[in-house]
Amino acid sequence: MAGFATAPATLANLAHLTPRPVKGLFGDNYLSLQDMDWAQQFLPEVYEKEVERYGNRTISGFLRMVGAEMPMASDQVVWSEQGRLHIAYDTVESNATGTEISLPSPGADGKVPLLGPGMTVVISKGNVTNKAFIVSAGAVAGGLQPYAIKAYDTASGALDAALFSADAANPLNLFVFGSEYGKGSSLAGNSVDASFTTFSNKPIILRDKYSVNGSDVAQIGWVEVTTEIGTGGYLWYLKSEHESRIRFEDYLEMSMVEATNAQSAFTDASGAAITGTQGLFSTIEERGLVYNDPDFGAAAGAGIAEFDNVLQELDKQGAIEENMLFLDRSTSLSIDNMLAAQNSYGAGGTSYGVFDNSEDMALNLGFSGFRRGAYDFYKTDWKYLNDSTTRGLIDDVKGVLVPAGTSTVYDQQLGQNISRPFLHIRYRASEADDRRLKSWVTGSVGGNYTSDEDAMNVHFLSERTMCTQAANNFVLFKAT
Repeated sequence: MAGFATAPATLANLAHLTPRPVKGLFGDNYLSLQDMDWAQQFLPEVYEKEVERYGNRTISGFLRMVGAEMPMASDQVVWSEQGRLHIAYDTVESNATGTEISLPSPGADGKVPLLGPGMTVVISKGNVTNKAFIVSAGAVAGGLQPYAIKAYDTASGALDAALFSADAANPLNLFVFGSEYGKGSSLAGNSVDASFTTFSNKPIILRDKYSVNGSDVAQIGWVEVTTEIGTGGYLWYLKSEHESRIRFEDYLEMSMVEATNAQSAFTDASGAAITGTQGLFSTIEERGLVYNDPDFGAAAGAGIAEFDNVLQELDKQGAIEENMLFLDRSTSLSIDNMLAAQNSYGAGGTSYGVFDNSEDMALNLGFSGFRRGAYDFYKTDWKYLNDSTTRGLIDDVKGVLVPAGTSTVYDQQLGQNISRPFLHIRYRASEADDRRLKSWVTGSVGGNYTSDEDAMNVHFLSERTMCTQAANNFVLFKAT
């Protein structure tokens, strides 16, 4: 069976700095050579160029594509999101004669019923539907608010028999479509307060450091390297510091994606409280959309039909038109296969999408964007889901759909409506201190004298949180 053999567990995970174009001694281009064995009779032949065996190893960039970063000065960020405009319930009960319906009373389910005399409603269960008139509201009994009704579409005024005796285990659906009042009626309509939901999140503090002792600083050895940020040159002993910085920057993004709130109180080794924060994945699982086991590449049109299930749910949520798909490799290829099956050009739907669509020049088997229904989708691979040292190791998250554009929300801190990307980062900052990404050096090595420790310690710190607004417009694709 074809496939890749497992890489040895002893593969080195080389840890990094700023290269220089020439072999000069600077404070940010040192390299540790402790892994090289010089205890032999003759000097070894050493390759000066470092081999890039893993290519670009950093996985950050997702949040730069979909969000923004803004300062905050508090321990918590709070925002409000608008509620539904129209009134609907899926928890409606009915009596045995179909002349009365009931909803949980105020406080029973955390919601207040918004029905009142004169409203006209659609009541349904399965394919059976009645239109009815709310006659009056009764006294609360057994945690239920009853309403007397009259059905428009039956001679008796009672609901259809299929809607009788609905209970909490098998409830009815209901939505309000208008109202009706007779001539000379003393009723004056129903006051309905605008509904909204308040959400909040709190920042977490991330820290890391790199340390090298003074003795190692005094040992010089040159290696030419190329870094993930596009620079190249010669590094002395602190190549590890350079890579520590890049790794910490990856952690800043990974924490905002993976973090979750602590469900019980606990402390770190120093006794400081650990609370967690709500990251992207946990937010979508709590109040967004989760689609399990996506198989968009299924044959005979089943793939596009499965994708249409996602569109139908987006319709229910009133999702915006433009969306971005960040996918792992298998899901990205399955969508390519799904789209290729819809293409009628050439034999078997082959698309020659490069160099003026010429068959002789290039064959394009991938798609970066497409439109389906009323929605535009822009598709890209998310390296975080493919890398074998991150989510590619687990392979349970297959992708995420992120709405493009901005949302308008009421910011409690500013006291006004603001436009923000649906996904953005808030970091702690004030005139006295900016904690977006701090870096400082302590010790007594390298010209920095802050203590009697015979070492150089490079510290990194950030305090930040993620705001995932309108999470009902996000879709998390998962394998179960």
